Amino acid sequence: MKPATPPPAPGKPRLTTSAMIASIAAEGQKTKSAPFGHALVALAQSRPDVVGMTADLGKYTDLHIFAKAFPERYYQMGMAEQLLFGAASGMAAEGFMPFATTYAVFASRRAYDFIHQTIAEEDRNVKIACALPGLTSGYGPSHQAAEDLALFRAMPNMTVIDPCDAHETEQLVPAIAQHQGPVYMRLLRGNVPLVLDEYDHKFILGKAAMIRDGSDVLIISSGIMTMRALEAAKELEKDRVAAAVLHVPTIKPLDEERIVREAGKAGRLVVVAENHTVIGGLGEAVAALLMRSGVHPAFHQIALPDEFLAAGALPTLHDRYGISTTEVTRKIKEWLGR
Repeated sequence: MKPATPPPAPGKPRLTTSAMIASIAAEGQKTKSAPFGHALVALAQSRPDVVGMTADLGKYTDLHIFAKAFPERYYQMGMAEQLLFGAASGMAAEGFMPFATTYAVFASRRAYDFIHQTIAEEDRNVKIACALPGLTSGYGPSHQAAEDLALFRAMPNMTVIDPCDAHETEQLVPAIAQHQGPVYMRLLRGNVPLVLDEYDHKFILGKAAMIRDGSDVLIISSGIMTMRALEAAKELEKDRVAAAVLHVPTIKPLDEERIVREAGKAGRLVVVAENHTVIGGLGEAVAALLMRSGVHPAFHQIALPDEFLAAGALPTLHDRYGISTTEVTRKIKEWLGR
């Protein structure tokens, strides 16, 4: 039996059920609406081969924006994820470039074999964009894709991307269109935080980016955990801890040269932070890379535990499972002996 969700800390309001689907943006944080949907429309204006496909989730993956702009290039496949990806493979074989959307749990668990056999093995030019990655839903294990990166990392021919925010999502849509071959991207939908625009970040497929430097700790992160890492770095600064944040949006292929170079700098604690189970994701990929390369820093992971996660309000769950800014900051201070 799972333990009950703990009561809110003193001084914190008890969150309502609506917080299970709350935005991951903090109160007052800048956001941008539906960056994926708008970026796909912009791409399709110059790329007549682009089509949008979904399995009854157009509204919930921001693909409805594409459907409104290009109704003749939009395919609603119904609640049939296997059919969605099989059809997307067929469209790609005929020269189209499908952007196929669903929830990450449905692509990684329900339709994995269809993606493996009809898209990856055939090296078809299908772009798979999946919402609710990791712990971005409070609806429990049926909707929490905590293991999607591990599964798609293991699939030959598959490029795997975990963007941080709206700014990067807008940039990666045309970037993956330039890449020939299948891509799995985690999709942030709705009102998505704007973070990396302040750092003049440019997404380059296959490359990591040093968002900020620091001499005490190197945080290697992907997805929304780069946002958390940057927030934690500002908190750590108050205690005179200089934190570097190396953002790794492309999980596969990994930017091995940059990661080894940065992790090999003497005197820095290395922490990998990801919105994914501790097994098989960015943390283990980096750990294995450093071992193979003969680089052995003090090393820790911030990740979701190897268990089925609870249902509840997202802010509460992020605290409980250690991926909130507060918890990231606390853990790093603890590991540094502060």
